[in-house]
Amino acid sequence: MARHRGQFDPKNPEPYELSRSRIEEFGRCPACFYMKQVEKIDFPSIPGFLLNEATDVLLKKHFDKYRQTQECPPYLIKQGYDHLVPFQHDNFELWTQSLHYGAAGRMHTVVEEYNLKIGGGLDDVWQDTKTGILHIVDYKSTSKSTNGPELLDGFFAQAYKRQMDLYVWVMRRMGFEVSDTGYFLYVNGDRATETDFLQPDKGLMEFKVSLIPYETNLKWIDPTLAAIKETLHFPARPDHSEGCEHGKFLKDAS
Repeated sequence: MARHRGQFDPKNPEPYELSRSRIEEFGRCPACFYMKQVEKIDFPSIPGFLLNEATDVLLKKHFDKYRQTQECPPYLIKQGYDHLVPFQHDNFELWTQSLHYGAAGRMHTVVEEYNLKIGGGLDDVWQDTKTGILHIVDYKSTSKSTNGPELLDGFFAQAYKRQMDLYVWVMRRMGFEVSDTGYFLYVNGDRATETDFLQPDKGLMEFKVSLIPYETNLKWIDPTLAAIKETLHFPARPDHSEGCEHGKFLKDAS
């Protein structure tokens, strides 16, 4: 039978595929989740963050060089992490592909209890050369006046943490020994730099770089998946969460 994705079909026995972003949407508002997954109502799209995507690509290129040689990158050595190297695996490139994650070799797990297939796309994985244990790594880009651990404060940062939680959980279910500690590699656009941005033949933007350890919390995942399964089978749309901007718009419009 064909894979079960897109609009939820209660008659389809195949595990229903859910990405990390869809699970995050459910946490924000079950009604919006239901509208997208069950009623197949497409919300207006927003432009992609292309500059963030560019920094992700550049960071991956950098670490891929050391993935091939299995050497510790100079940045990690300077930060005191000379025991870490980018993890090398036959399926690593597939793990980084968030689209069609349910296909063979990609990063996903089937939760039989809820008949859900959960997956996503990693940024990176580093391995401890002393223990063999893996650490999930997430690249982030921003431009704030603050730097360091405080970058993990705020609304969006909470979603980043849950993303890390979920990826650790998925990788463990795939059979890998993964540490509770993940790392956020933040590149923070430096607005205060004295370097002239506009060079004779190019624009030059400088970034402050922070490597922030994060201790994952997996306790929320199972209850959330149980609630998602229940919501998918609701006969009607649930109420919007308090503070949901889409719910407020629909209420005001009606």
